[in-house]
Amino acid sequence: MNNVLSIQSHVVFGHAGNSAAVFPIRRLGVNVWPLNTVQFSNHTQYGRWTGEVFASSELEDIIDGIGAIGVLARCNAVLSGYLGAPEQGRAVVEIVRTVKAVNPRALFFCDPVMGTTGGCIVAPGIEDFLVTTMPEVADAMMPNHIELEKLAGRPIETVEEAVDACREIIARGPRTILVKHLLDRNSRADTFNMLAVSPSEAWFAQRPLYPFARQPVGVGDLTSAVFVARTLLGDSLRNALEHTLAAVNAVVKATYEAGRYELEIVASQDEIAKPTDRFPAIRVMGVETEKRR
Repeated sequence: MNNVLSIQSHVVFGHAGNSAAVFPIRRLGVNVWPLNTVQFSNHTQYGRWTGEVFASSELEDIIDGIGAIGVLARCNAVLSGYLGAPEQGRAVVEIVRTVKAVNPRALFFCDPVMGTTGGCIVAPGIEDFLVTTMPEVADAMMPNHIELEKLAGRPIETVEEAVDACREIIARGPRTILVKHLLDRNSRADTFNMLAVSPSEAWFAQRPLYPFARQPVGVGDLTSAVFVARTLLGDSLRNALEHTLAAVNAVVKATYEAGRYELEIVASQDEIAKPTDRFPAIRVMGVETEKRR
């Protein structure tokens, strides 16, 4: 069985970070070792919360403990998400190196949470660390649109421009970029776009955009989790994208129909494993690719 070390936030109430990622990954048949960067009462978009950010040394101590019992080589992937401080980012890099030293085939999936969506608060210095350091370390990155623009260093308005930006980031190190939410000026306003890019492929897919009065939190964490699990289970890039989009759609749809703010992850567990609705991806090329043709 595959094992994922998931280094993210934890909220006691609701679904964000590991609280949105652990159950879906396990429901898909992949084991998770959750390592929490923070423990908060609830996610920060409520505007108030209690809890603490864990010291980076505590994260590394936990990994030392896992290594001491001789099981760290069973780790097939590291997934990082919300960081409570820049020092935790540096700890994640060291943890990835430690894991890869005992299992060179282990993959590092970086979800570069920069606090770019309404109410999500991250500490100063984290965005700069993610932009300047993580592309050289990660095997895959999973930004949203604004995070992609920050990683690329420029505005992005179309799918083709996004493909080119992803390829530039890939040239720095990652093999795969999943854009969890892509804004495209040519798409209808009622669609939600996703894009998956490798050095040789680019796939674009859409699902409905549900008109929440207040958008639920944790959708990005859920998206990254499902994509990591499906990748480890052997999906192609296209199939991993399609399953991820369909599974997340099922959760978001159930949340909207229930009139909830927190994601209906447990209620949608069967749909996460085997989504009813499917959204076929189409192959796309970037602007630069088109110019060369």
